[in-house]
Amino acid sequence: MKLSQTTVTRLARLIGHFKSTRILVLGDVMLDQFVWGSVRRISPEAPVPVVEVTRETTHLGGAANVAHNLWALGGAPQVIGVVGDDHPGRLLDQELRRLHPEPGLINDEARPTTVKTRIIAHHQQVCRTDRESDVALGDRAGRAVMAAVDRWLADADGIIVSDYAKGVISGPLMQHVMRRARTGGLFVCVDPKVRNFGWYRGATVITPNQHEAEAVAGVAIRDEGSLRAAGKKILLQTGCRYLLITRGEAGMALFLSPSQVIHIPAVAREVFDVTGAGDTVIATLAMGLAHGAAIADAARLSNFAAGIVVGKLGTASVTAEELLAYVRAHAEEITSPKRRR
Repeated sequence: MKLSQTTVTRLARLIGHFKSTRILVLGDVMLDQFVWGSVRRISPEAPVPVVEVTRETTHLGGAANVAHNLWALGGAPQVIGVVGDDHPGRLLDQELRRLHPEPGLINDEARPTTVKTRIIAHHQQVCRTDRESDVALGDRAGRAVMAAVDRWLADADGIIVSDYAKGVISGPLMQHVMRRARTGGLFVCVDPKVRNFGWYRGATVITPNQHEAEAVAGVAIRDEGSLRAAGKKILLQTGCRYLLITRGEAGMALFLSPSQVIHIPAVAREVFDVTGAGDTVIATLAMGLAHGAAIADAARLSNFAAGIVVGKLGTASVTAEELLAYVRAHAEEITSPKRRR
């Protein structure tokens, strides 16, 4: 995708305003653990590879990764989420303090901190194990989350809801957030889960992937007609202002209305890992909206950010400098007129 010099200048100016942008991230925080190694043999006990572990790493995941993406872009995020009374929860708190001196983490002894462990061998994911609970929050934790929203919302330029369906996001919580956002004149971006779509009514923009959009609309997206039909159904069902469907190698489809869609082609040069790409998309989108960008420009920026992050292995983020360089690399070449002989 080539951009005009005017568009590049506009997007570059937008990226330059990212510093210290205050976005409130509400949702399911988790810890992403990676076990790295190599495979040289098959187990004699079962037809599975034996991974010889060489190192282990941990990264912020879920809503915490959204916050990390905002921070990497120069923002000052605050995250609200729930952790268990366990070592992963304490590790999450420690890591999030690099992004904000007082993370809005609520401790719930009744549930474990969500941990996703990926085993990687020769740059390929062999398997993943999940330690989690998707049970709705109890009354005490639920009230604590609402109180945290009330405390931190006044300092926010916008809100991201990162819903991984692990129990933090609920209908009453979303109604509370939407009321507070309307009162404060704040936008609300939602990274959704299919089973919770009924809770997002009134959001500024929701960002489902194609599989999620198909499931919610009950439409298999195969061509332009089916894409438009699915987008129209979702917008009418949710009452959201905008809909951004991420489509992998097919890019993005931005619905400005049930009848108006903008197609944004993919820009990734090489795809290594899509882990956390949705977190990068919604973080970049929100950063653009926080500075008054048109939704189309914010979506184009998020598309470029996604193109960068899928070229990295593991849970990753994008810096403002990387994004700026990537945008400029897609500028149209301007050729000087030939001199008359």
